[in-house]
Amino acid sequence: MTDHRQRSRRRGQGELEVLVLSALGEADGPATAGWVQERLGGDLAYTTVITILTRLLAKGAVTRERVGRSFAWTPASDEAGLAAHRMRRVLDAESDREAVLASFVTGLGPDDERLLRDLLGRTRSEGED
Repeated sequence: MTDHRQRSRRRGQGELEVLVLSALGEADGPATAGWVQERLGGDLAYTTVITILTRLLAKGAVTRERVGRSFAWTPASDEAGLAAHRMRRVLDAESDREAVLASFVTGLGPDDERLLRDLLGRTRSEGED
């Protein structure tokens, strides 16, 4: 007999990191892991929240300060910053950066290519100031 009960979908590490980072972004200031857990509806175990925060700390996406016997956490970057950091890590892991970047750029659609060109142009002009 097959078990037809609904099982909760298992989320990936990146998805959990985004959820935790979003919760921290909504805080008025540094927040505890317990606050993050409550903000997420208690869906995640406290130890899971701590693990995710520790991973985000290692990635430079959050900072922490000691408050009593625990820590208060603050986002060091937003979701876009975290995604950019992941992209840089992937690029840094490859031996042929030029080939990876060329493949990435040639795979962009016209709108993304135009956006990238605009961003690169802005970066160059800001460097000249």
